[in-house]
Amino acid sequence: MRGAPSAIGLISDTHGLLREEALSGLEGSDLIIHAGDVGDPAILERLNRVARVVAVRGNIDHGAWATALPETAAVVGGAARIFVIHNVHDLPLDPAAAGFHVVVSGHSHRPGQSERGGVLYVNPGSAGPRRFRLPVTVARLNISAAPFTVEFIELSNGPPRKPSPRKVPDPSARR
Repeated sequence: MRGAPSAIGLISDTHGLLREEALSGLEGSDLIIHAGDVGDPAILERLNRVARVVAVRGNIDHGAWATALPETAAVVGGAARIFVIHNVHDLPLDPAAAGFHVVVSGHSHRPGQSERGGVLYVNPGSAGPRRFRLPVTVARLNISAAPFTVEFIELSNGPPRKPSPRKVPDPSARR
């Protein structure tokens, strides 16, 4: 990778399963963000063969390898500041006030994006075992120019798909 990343692969909730389709969908990324519930450290090793990985710990990540993962991470890519957390309901800060442009989270297994207060919230969905009737997805975040764009890639059917935007709960409502 040269310079600041502009194509960022997003993955979450692998739960110990890394599909070849997910690796293909993330190919060409300058950076990969794993938003937790990794399930197996070998997944991070495999993702690192595609691009540098920033990962956070999810609620199913346990053991010595998992305690080495932070609960949150901050990523700077060009002009974009990205905050990463597994469960958006646990946000420890106001992303807009803290100067973040994007929040990447997982946990719900539901792919979606929304904008609130000038901050783009993205959940790449679950790339691991299918749960309920939710799609199995990864996403690509393009931060080369504003407005930033998100492409969701449904792994079970292959071609990119953009789901209708889903509302991300307001973390300040929990206070």
